[in-house]
Amino acid sequence: MSGKVAVIGGGAAGMAASLSAAREGAEVVLFEKGNALGGILNQCIHNGFGLSYFKEELTGPEFAERLAREVLESPIDVRLEATVLSIGKDLSLTYESPQGGGTFRPDAIVYTSGSLERSAGAIALPGDRPSGILTAGQAQLYLNHYGYLPGKNVFILGSGDIGLIMARRLTLEGAKVLGVAELCPYPNGLNRNIVQCLEDFNIPLYLSHTVTRAYGKSRLEGIELSEVGPDRKALPGTGRFIACDTLVLSIGLLPLLSLLRPLGLETNGAGQIAVDDSLMSSLPGLFLAGNALHVHDLVDNVALEAEAAGREAALMAEGKRPKAGKELRAVPGEGIGYLIPGKIREGGEEEVLFRFRSRYPDKDCFLVFSQGDNALKKIQKISIIPSEMEFVKIPKKSLDFNQETTIEVKLCH
Repeated sequence: MSGKVAVIGGGAAGMAASLSAAREGAEVVLFEKGNALGGILNQCIHNGFGLSYFKEELTGPEFAERLAREVLESPIDVRLEATVLSIGKDLSLTYESPQGGGTFRPDAIVYTSGSLERSAGAIALPGDRPSGILTAGQAQLYLNHYGYLPGKNVFILGSGDIGLIMARRLTLEGAKVLGVAELCPYPNGLNRNIVQCLEDFNIPLYLSHTVTRAYGKSRLEGIELSEVGPDRKALPGTGRFIACDTLVLSIGLLPLLSLLRPLGLETNGAGQIAVDDSLMSSLPGLFLAGNALHVHDLVDNVALEAEAAGREAALMAEGKRPKAGKELRAVPGEGIGYLIPGKIREGGEEEVLFRFRSRYPDKDCFLVFSQGDNALKKIQKISIIPSEMEFVKIPKKSLDFNQETTIEVKLCH
């Protein structure tokens, strides 16, 4: 009898995980709270997707449609408009849908519920709360899905990729984008988006700046833009008024973990759910992938990661997962913001794929992987930036599972 795998979330990660688990012979049930598969991809009408996953440049909806077609042509049980309400420590799910709710008890779960945008409340933006203040994802939904231009004179706070892409999109649709402010002294989006979405349209980028106040009653009338110091706090006397009717916030994404918090799962220092090299959490049988695990820069990487999680979940459900052996901890060192995985199992895959981001931009530096005094790998980097995720594979045979020392990744010169 086939093992059962539940996948929560029908975006790129959920679809890729479902297909991977089904290929391994598992009985897969995919829960998606929306009325269609694809998730956020359905509103990302720009191209640049699929180059590594499909070996072809696609738009977001095209990427989603290709995966959805595979899912719908497979034996995967797709349940749309099905919202998972809770997850038990025995992996049981409760859910509701227009067709009725119930309980489902799989042998393994892949959690791919994605992420949420940080809002004005998350940064305690001072000032009034008029209409015209919205997140980049909301602006994208209004414009790309509903055909509604959210404003005519727009300022963007944050240089995340969605905000940069919306700067170009709004400009092409006739809005005047007055500028993009970034709290950090460096951009937080991909270099290609800085060039193609700002520089090509002569949109100014204000580094080490932030919005310190919003003005307006029923509708936004303007914002106060201020410089920030090395501590990223606004410098007194630097504020200046910029008239605008719309403020778009592109200030980061947070993994959507509300269903997982009651489970008391282990977390890492970055507030993410801790996983081992099979992407399994501290609750046996619960795997994570995609933006629910850590925020990605490319959807291709989301899909590839989710394939690995789906495959491992199927092995767990089928009783084919190798028995637990010795483990090593892995930690981010100097200059590294976070590191996934946080635990390495003896056995399983022959290589460990580390995923991480740097804390700050750097040039002419080295990524150093070590276990105690043993240098595992040293990689020269001409440049490294926080907006681009790094991937490095380390053979397990180079690790000593008889030592209790941790594996560390750090930046050095």
